[in-house]
Amino acid sequence: MTTPSDDSPDEPQGFEYAATKVKTFPQSPGVYLMKDETGQVIYIGKAKNLRSRAGSYFLKAAGEDARTANWVHEIADIDYLDAESEVDALLMESRLIKDVRPRHNKEQKDDKTFPYLMITTRDEFPLVEVTREPRSKGVKLYGPFASAGALRGAIQVLQRIFKFRTCSLDISESDERWKWFRPCLLAAIDQCSAPCNLRISKEDYRKDIRRLQTFLDGGQRKLIKEMQADMMALSKAMEFEKAAVLRDEIHMLQRLDERGELDTHAQPEVFYVDPQKGLTGLRQVLGLSETPRIIEGVDIAHLGGGETVASLVQFIDGLPFKPGYRRFKIRDVDGIDDFRSIYEVVSRRFRGLSDKQEMFPDLLLIDGGKGQLSSAMAAFRDQQITPPTVISLAKRDEEIFRPGESDPIRLSKHSFALRLLQYVRDESHRFAQHYHHILRNKSTFDR
Repeated sequence: MTTPSDDSPDEPQGFEYAATKVKTFPQSPGVYLMKDETGQVIYIGKAKNLRSRAGSYFLKAAGEDARTANWVHEIADIDYLDAESEVDALLMESRLIKDVRPRHNKEQKDDKTFPYLMITTRDEFPLVEVTREPRSKGVKLYGPFASAGALRGAIQVLQRIFKFRTCSLDISESDERWKWFRPCLLAAIDQCSAPCNLRISKEDYRKDIRRLQTFLDGGQRKLIKEMQADMMALSKAMEFEKAAVLRDEIHMLQRLDERGELDTHAQPEVFYVDPQKGLTGLRQVLGLSETPRIIEGVDIAHLGGGETVASLVQFIDGLPFKPGYRRFKIRDVDGIDDFRSIYEVVSRRFRGLSDKQEMFPDLLLIDGGKGQLSSAMAAFRDQQITPPTVISLAKRDEEIFRPGESDPIRLSKHSFALRLLQYVRDESHRFAQHYHHILRNKSTFDR
């Protein structure tokens, strides 16, 4: 941390002084604190690169941006706090804003519409989730946070280490029926310890949750020391497999700063989507026997009438799951033909899953109307694969089509089920367009 300036009148202060000082900041993760001429902290922010992010407030654009123009002129000094990683910086920012309450972070001080990280404490296997409607009892809350996308990105990173569940299942260790429950994709990719299948004891799972809470409370170094001691104890007891798991978790904690930018996980939120209400609504609307957990969405994009590309996005428990995203270059279609393109991508996706005996999604959403849906179902028929629940969403009137039914489902525009489907559809469209632009730029440079 830089040495905080005292309040003596001889201390140099002012906008130009702060602009010069920020050039000495490190190019590493941390939190920056903007101060006014009295030394009071007026704004706190996080950064992956302190010098670059904090320095942006002293550029001409900051004085013209509606979010900062009315207060940047108040900056007379600036300090920073180092963080171990971008995840640490995100958590540190939230804690400091809650404690210091800077006047220009006013939206995070009281507004309950901002996201929180919530850990249920009364469940046998505590749930970790992002919520904008935190409970008042039986939970441990962290936040609020300024960015839901960054928070979800942090959760995905931390889930690789602590392997906590993010589902809302009511799991009981004493109920042996859970032994035959099918875990979701997160267990298959070793991102959840699968308490839903009783693969982990209640005691061991709660130990992982306590470790997560130690980390969230800012005790990363303390946590690593405790885990190293536990690892040594396990090794002496010749429990080498458990010791190896701890060794790998320690290694991931020590290398958090190398695990990518949180912004890569961020999602545009045009409107608020309540994942659980959306999933419950889909179960009711579609008449499903169980609430869907894994949803995949497919969209097609065209490159100037030449190359056609497809995107596949994956949502788990109503939230985007970036590791499950896939891109496809359409191979067997000339020109613009959405129907044949849908047929190809569905065939390739589910032939691959079937051959590898991997889990199908609970729901497949096709962007389009009856024609696109028929093409998808033809792909399953010709591949002789039993499909999951398949629907399409037509953008013009936001109608939901189902195989074999001529009349669409029309939902209120305020329906949580429709909002969730729109979120999946719009994200698949965004991801397809992104791939489209990559190929377009590549074709331009390859000429």
